[in-house]
Amino acid sequence: MTNGKLAGRVALVTGAARGQGRSHAVRFAREGADVILVDVCAPVTDLGYPPASPDDLDETAGAAEKAGARVVTAVADVRDLDALQQAVERGAAELGRLDVVVANAGISAWGRLWEITPDQWRAVLDTNLTGTWHTLKAAAPLMIKAGNGGSIITISSMAALKPLPAQAHYGASKHGVVGLTRAAALELGEYGIRANSVHPWTVETDMATDTALGELLRNNESYLKSFGQVLTEPPMAAPSDITDAVLWLASDDSRTVTGIALPVALGATLV
Repeated sequence: MTNGKLAGRVALVTGAARGQGRSHAVRFAREGADVILVDVCAPVTDLGYPPASPDDLDETAGAAEKAGARVVTAVADVRDLDALQQAVERGAAELGRLDVVVANAGISAWGRLWEITPDQWRAVLDTNLTGTWHTLKAAAPLMIKAGNGGSIITISSMAALKPLPAQAHYGASKHGVVGLTRAAALELGEYGIRANSVHPWTVETDMATDTALGELLRNNESYLKSFGQVLTEPPMAAPSDITDAVLWLASDDSRTVTGIALPVALGATLV
């Protein structure tokens, strides 16, 4: 689309192989953007849901190309700064610029704080928080040098706005993403680059199929009170609901907005 909200721009999406990342990538393509798509496409640690695969990333790329985008893909782990920088630099070189960054890559693991394994703790913090910093570190110099301004959107969570049981590592990582994003907004504003975080609640993705949560709630019924929401229809968001918010922040529709934490959460902040 030559006249979409992101016409002529290039967007980087991490965690792009499926779920929210795929939704963001394809919608951006429909709105005129070319896209750089990155995903690890492999297990990161012991999780209660399956990892994305290279075939998933290829499917996302195909859908974005069908929507009219030029696409550069990379299988890279956001925990690996060198690999991520190479992927971002190659994508920006091939597509000519970098305007929008969606730091979407993230994992979730359930467990009470004293039962979380050291490997789970490190994997969640390193992917969700350090991986987001790596993404911004790789992208920001390219955006600054280009002098075109731009928009950075980090995907945080409701777990950064209210505490959730059995999510100490996940919540800690997503709280950190908010602090990182707000610092980015302060530091990058003089270059015309905005930075905002988006905070989903439950979303219909593979992450939501994690069976460990059901077992934890059965064994700890007091935890149930932390999982309320005001809106009950739909019972959970679709990936496209989150994309609506991400697209708004990526586009000029939000040109005066930076440093905010935007809940897309069915009113879960209220209960």
